This record gives sequence, C-alpha cells and structure tokens, in this order.
Amino acid sequence: MKLDILAIGVHPDDVELGCGATILKQIALGYKVGILDLTQGELGTRGNAKLRLEEAENARAYAGALVRENIGLADGFFSNDRDSKIKIIQIIRKYQPEIILANAVKDRHPDHGNAAKLIYEACFLSGLLKIETQWDNKVQEKWRPRKLFNYIQDFDLVPHVVVDVSDYIEQKIEMVLHFRSQFYTSDKNEPETPISSKDFIDNLRGRARAHGRRIGVKYGEGFTCENFIGTDDIMKIL
Repeated sequence: MKLDILAIGVHPDDVELGCGATILKQIALGYKVGILDLTQGELGTRGNAKLRLEEAENARAYAGALVRENIGLADGFFSNDRDSKIKIIQIIRKYQPEIILANAVKDRHPDHGNAAKLIYEACFLSGLLKIETQWDNKVQEKWRPRKLFNYIQDFDLVPHVVVDVSDYIEQKIEMVLHFRSQFYTSDKNEPETPISSKDFIDNLRGRARAHGRRIGVKYGEGFTCENFIGTDDIMKIL
C-alpha cells in the first residue's frame, strides 16, 4: 500500500498532539495517511506500554488512518545507529509516502529532537540504491519522500508552514483523548503529570489559535522544514 503521508512520532500520542488536526484534514480531503510510532512510550509515568498500544490503535481508527506501525525502539534510550535507521527505512520503503511529518527538531523532551534527526537521516538514506533492505523476504526499492515537515511540540518554534485546521481542532482533541491513560480524565487514581491536567488540553487549543493567527484563521498547526519549499505558481501559496 502506497501512502500520501506518513506521520511519525517517537512516542505514541506525539502525532496526535503535534499534527493530529492536519492528518484529520488530509484524510477528509481523500489522502492516504499512515502513522509510525518509534517506541511504545514505556517510560511514561501513567499507564503502560500495552495500554498505550491499545490507545494508539483506537486513535488511529478514530482518525481513519489506514495503518499504524510500531518499530519498538527503546523509549528514552534509542540510538541514532544503523539498526534504528534501517527499521525506519524499511517502513518508508514499504509505504512510499510523498510527505513525512516528524517530531519537532528541538523540544523540552530530548527524545523529540533526537527522533527528528534520526528520521531526517533515515529519509535521506532511504533514497540510496546501495542500502539494501527487505520486507517479507523481498528486496525493497529505494524511496525518498519528496518533503519532510517537523511539527511543533512544547517549545514555541517559529513555523515555516501553517496549516488551517479550524474545522478539525475539536476532532483533534477527541483523537488525543483516546490516550486516556495520559491525558485529562476525572479519574484521580493516576499520578499527576504536566500533560494530564485539564489546562493542558486548553493549552492545545491556545497553541492552535496562536498558529492560526499567523495566517488569519481561527486555528492552525505549524511545521518547520529543513529544506526549501518550492511552488510552480506563487498564487498557490495564498
């Protein structure tokens, strides 16, 4: 199956938080979208890896993403090494996405920036003929996505691109709340964390409102891009 967009997060729920409204919008527009989680989020204070995987699948089904993969790198301790890159390359070549959405290039959680670098390098290497990978005992064709965008997470980075997600922000919140172990519920049996308060959900809306203001809409999601963004018609940028 070929995808138009592959959204990658180092932890299950990163994609939902960082670019959930964007993927909901692109799916509604008819594009084929999949999700890749690099780890199982096993170091999260609340819940456990098994529960996170169940929540991730429920969020995928809610959004209508066609696939969700998890390559099982070590949460907090993954390395930017050959084996890690090969696992990501295999998924990129399997689904041949035109666009990849990935973790923030710099953020409070060190996994996010480290994952961004790992994904950037894997995207480049995936296009090299002499790196051989296999899937289902078949040699994979080389594939390099046309563009890599990094969504913005905790740090207030200046975006290069803002997507108008005004009609999808409430669906994004619903998608995020499928991770019931991580985010706000009335259950007080779990320990409090910086992301488990009701204020955090309000902050998601606030961040989206701030990005939307940059382009004159109610809500937006921002992305940075390491490469130049081109167009064949300057009017399409409007």
